[in-house]
Amino acid sequence: MADRASKAVVFYGDGLARFIDPSHTHLHSLASHGCSGFLSLPNAPPSEREDDRIVREVAVLLDSHQAYLNKIEELECWKTSLVQTISDRFMGMRAALITNNSSLKLFGGKLGFTTFQLNELIETSDDTLSGLSLDVVASGLLKLLGFEGGKIMEASRFDLVFVHIGAGEKMNVEKDKAFANDTEYINALLGGILQIAQPGSEVGLRLHLSVVMSYGYVMEADQSNLSILIPKDDKNSNLSKLFPRQSYTMEGENPRNDVRHYCPMLISQWQYAVTRKDMAETFSFKDFEKWGGNLVIPADRFLHEVAFKLWKAPKYGA
Repeated sequence: MADRASKAVVFYGDGLARFIDPSHTHLHSLASHGCSGFLSLPNAPPSEREDDRIVREVAVLLDSHQAYLNKIEELECWKTSLVQTISDRFMGMRAALITNNSSLKLFGGKLGFTTFQLNELIETSDDTLSGLSLDVVASGLLKLLGFEGGKIMEASRFDLVFVHIGAGEKMNVEKDKAFANDTEYINALLGGILQIAQPGSEVGLRLHLSVVMSYGYVMEADQSNLSILIPKDDKNSNLSKLFPRQSYTMEGENPRNDVRHYCPMLISQWQYAVTRKDMAETFSFKDFEKWGGNLVIPADRFLHEVAFKLWKAPKYGA
């Protein structure tokens, strides 16, 4: 735990986990220096639209799935001030959500996030990721958190900046190419942030960095290739009845009734002198499965862990 409250940047690559390759050196560097693992998700509803999936999975990541269900069902509490904001839930935490998805912007606004598109943040008329200078974007993100010129300013607008990129938002190009471009953009932007937040620097001592990459829409074929279940062969059949349930399938003392055991989100976190270092060397499912120090946790616990690092939650999981 840091001796002062941290600030946090979360990069969320929506549907981009499949497109990570050896050329994405900054992603792999983060994994090799930080602590990595999996975030498990619930199963998708039948015949879910892509736009609904985008909002639902972010809602789970923000532990706001019930608010999302209220929105879908158009309950009165969604239309009024009864929805708990991020500030209400986490000791006054000020949070920004940066996304080009209009549905996600609306949902984030209801949760108390200040929402931006990237072009609004950087004050440019170019609405494509490639049109924004990486140095300008990285500096702009850190400025929102009170870091400028490698120094800590006296005041800041936000404690947390959540950056959503992906899900094929560039519809004027081939979808796989859009995903690949977005993955490269996150890799390059991450490199820009790491360059500023050098270990031991003022920014490096106060910045908590998380990168989350999801698989987006998943198919049945992914169940065997990307499963997080302990293989049956690893269990002693004579002791199978005594084999404990994996903790990500539990909520307190009660089993979670809706857990997807494949295609989890991949997560790597780093803060100088604060986070643990595991033995993972690449940002990949196989490396996280074998060497990841965070193992598997439910995705709805993620924000609580980050809030703890920002001194906005009394303890992890609270």
